Amino acid sequence: MISKWNYLPLTSEESKIEAQLATRFPNCAPIARLLVQRGIKTREQVREFFYPSLSQLHDPFLMRDMDKAVARLNDALGAKEKIMVYGDYDVDGTTAVALVYRYLLNFYSNVEYYVPTRDDEGYGISIKSVDYAHSIGVKLIIILDCGIKAIEEIAYAKSLGIDFIVCDHHVPDDVLPDAVAILNPKLKDDKYPFKELSGCCVGFKFMQGFAISNGMDNMYGLESLLDLCAVSIAADIVPIVGENRVLAYYGLKRLNSNPNVGFRSIIKLCGLSNKEITISDIIFKIGPRINASGRMESGTESVKLLVTKSSSEAYEISKRIDQYNKDRKELDRRSTEEANVIIENHKKQIQGKKPIVIYDENWHKGIIGIVASRLAELHFRPSVVLTYDADGIAIGSSRSVNGFDIYKAINENRDLLETFGGHTNAVGLSMKVENIGEFRRRLTEYVESHIELEQVTPQINLDCELDFDQINPELLKTLRLFNPFGPDNTKPVFFTRNVFDFGTSKIVGRKMEHIKFELVDSKSNKIMNGIGFNMSEYFDYIKQRKPFDICYTIEENKRRGATTVQLLIKAIRIHDQEAVGDEKPA
Repeated sequence: MISKWNYLPLTSEESKIEAQLATRFPNCAPIARLLVQRGIKTREQVREFFYPSLSQLHDPFLMRDMDKAVARLNDALGAKEKIMVYGDYDVDGTTAVALVYRYLLNFYSNVEYYVPTRDDEGYGISIKSVDYAHSIGVKLIIILDCGIKAIEEIAYAKSLGIDFIVCDHHVPDDVLPDAVAILNPKLKDDKYPFKELSGCCVGFKFMQGFAISNGMDNMYGLESLLDLCAVSIAADIVPIVGENRVLAYYGLKRLNSNPNVGFRSIIKLCGLSNKEITISDIIFKIGPRINASGRMESGTESVKLLVTKSSSEAYEISKRIDQYNKDRKELDRRSTEEANVIIENHKKQIQGKKPIVIYDENWHKGIIGIVASRLAELHFRPSVVLTYDADGIAIGSSRSVNGFDIYKAINENRDLLETFGGHTNAVGLSMKVENIGEFRRRLTEYVESHIELEQVTPQINLDCELDFDQINPELLKTLRLFNPFGPDNTKPVFFTRNVFDFGTSKIVGRKMEHIKFELVDSKSNKIMNGIGFNMSEYFDYIKQRKPFDICYTIEENKRRGATTVQLLIKAIRIHDQEAVGDEKPA
């Protein structure tokens, strides 16, 4: 599929800032442009961006209710009350539970954790869990990565003498649960400077506040838990800017140098030992395995893995989790294929700007979020995937595209729903099966009237134009400082016009579907190696030694002590004199 190439020039004001910053990088001009694109305008901001420091973290007491939360926790410890740490069954929730549970164990032993089952209890607080907490004498529940909409459940718990501290990051409603404290930077009147913390990181801020309230340094005992923050940030796909960038930076350091016993076992199982672990490795290898337990069995097993101090126990849990992940992948593959057959048979339903809304009562509840993600990526439109839950209720998951607010779209139809909650890009929901048709009709109407055509068109956003001779050691060294990459700080996508096959490019791959490039541009004799996956259709053209344009990321491969540079080519366009953005198929 042909993508639109977007390359936005800097404004006149941004160009002035670029010129000022460029004096710091005399042999590496593209760096200044990349910084300006990320909103970095001063030398001080450059320093903070390139060299994150834990001192950049905000005071946790800037968050609304932090004083109430730490006071109630301190009271619980003083009164020797039983505390339950409760969280969602996904990566963000299980890492959050592990972080708070492990930290509190440094000071207090009368604490346990709880993760609801997806099949039996579903998302968030269940009445079953509240009854269980009451039966074992729990007086305080710290709930993480959920709870912001649990009005009835928290009211019920309060009637039993159980208090709640809610640590969440999902979008709240106007009416909030009657908790002792609610820590959520997205609350309307919350003045906390950074709004995009993961659920685990909200828990981290709570533990910072607890430490400060007890006369300790704000990082006392917390640095060893930053690997949990990094995994939550990557897996929950929150913006890697501000505090998230700092926490991810130091969490990756921990993950690469001295991860907890559970992560060490997963890292070995993933084949990542002795390799530099990146955000991408978490997203595609570590995160899915941690998630698989909650998707296929119980998230409790993931928490066990992340809190154990026993290498042998971690190994046994990791093996089970890896099998869950294999089972999950097979279900995912089969369900995605079935979903695409449904879409193929109803093409008119997703023409133009229409969203995808599909239902199959036989799909596994644990994989519908993944299927929704795949459909959104494949068809470039908001996607809702539903399956049967119980008692006439369908449960679903949605994913969005290109900045379209799927939460707002679903909120407009909340009268048809039993429950819903989530973010701008992803929402979980449930409804009566009989409401699916009307929900599809109304969501389609809303999306068609609010989404822009370019939001449902495959696009590649370009950061900077390069000549091959600009890909020098200084550029590579400075690009490393842009890590960790993720939402709002994506890996730079460069483009080069008018390149040629050096004469040695070749088709590779088991099915001869990829191209291994050796290219030169029109301005130097420098040869650049590259790889283009699933691009064999272009091979006959490029072997004619005709010019074409490429967009790509720059990758460094380390093997046996040597580092090689390779262009990961994202798209090819036949070269002509038109502006970037006016693509022309080969």
